[in-house]
Amino acid sequence: MKWGVANLTVATSLALAFGVSAPAIRTASAQVAQAPSPCEGFLPLRDDAQKKGKAIGDAEKRHADRKLICTLVSSFSIAEEKAVKYLEANHTWCGVPPQVIASAKATHEKTLHFRQVVCTAAPQPHVPTLSDAIGTPTLDTAKNTKTGHGTFDTLTGNPLAK
Repeated sequence: MKWGVANLTVATSLALAFGVSAPAIRTASAQVAQAPSPCEGFLPLRDDAQKKGKAIGDAEKRHADRKLICTLVSSFSIAEEKAVKYLEANHTWCGVPPQVIASAKATHEKTLHFRQVVCTAAPQPHVPTLSDAIGTPTLDTAKNTKTGHGTFDTLTGNPLAK
């Protein structure tokens, strides 16, 4: 907003030097005061990311299923990415220190890692079978099958032995 005050001061001094009337100065000052700052575009992005982050926290408190958490984290990471890109693009206009941008990028990387962890399918736990309880091998091979008159014998011998 300091640019608006500087432009208003220059406009007022030039208007007075050239003999422009007071209403014209007020109109010019109103236009300068109403000009949007490029930094004001960050606030809606930040608010959107905060809202989506709160939705993730609420879902975790309710112990929501993995699919819903994945959807929420994905939408949050998109909103966070938009905010980070906006900070990078407008850091000179808004006076954002490089440390803040580095911190925002690091936080976004953690969010991407969290999204990857949440959105990948969880490994299914091994359910013990009767073979596990008895201690028998799980696959039939030539070493654990008998030759002779049995199920695996054919006219040419045991097919598992070949």
